[in-house]
Amino acid sequence: MLIQPVADLLSRNADHYLIPADMVANVQTDNNLYHAFLVLTKIKYSKIPVLDHSGYFEGLVSLPLITEQMLGFDQLNTEVLLQQRVQDVMETQVKTVHDVDDVEATLHLMIDNPFVPVVDDDNLFEGIVTRREFMKSFNFLTHEIGKQYDMIEKDFSTSEKAK
Repeated sequence: MLIQPVADLLSRNADHYLIPADMVANVQTDNNLYHAFLVLTKIKYSKIPVLDHSGYFEGLVSLPLITEQMLGFDQLNTEVLLQQRVQDVMETQVKTVHDVDDVEATLHLMIDNPFVPVVDDDNLFEGIVTRREFMKSFNFLTHEIGKQYDMIEKDFSTSEKAK
């Protein structure tokens, strides 16, 4: 659990964490892999959200998932990219957050992920929180906490842990 001063300072910038859905590159479940490959290559990301036609979050697709389909024994088979759909290879077991203000849950998910999808209670895609945006707030925290709070170092030399 985050201590309250840290939670307060990180939450102060929570409205800046979310990159809204209309600003996030994505593909749809029924797009072919060729389209997804082009989108990922053009935007220079390795992974993007997959949505249905109504904007509901379905999963993630990545370059490794796509290139795995192209690999043959002695050559690349790019024809498969036109035949297979994103829904055939996408990652579906993806953890999401419902509330950007839930800083602790988001922080835990960002340990292993460069971004975390944000969805509403019905799974409608609202956007992403990126590790980059979160780190900006962490940088703010490290510079501001001493200005806004008196920091007192605890003496652990006589505690049970020191023995």
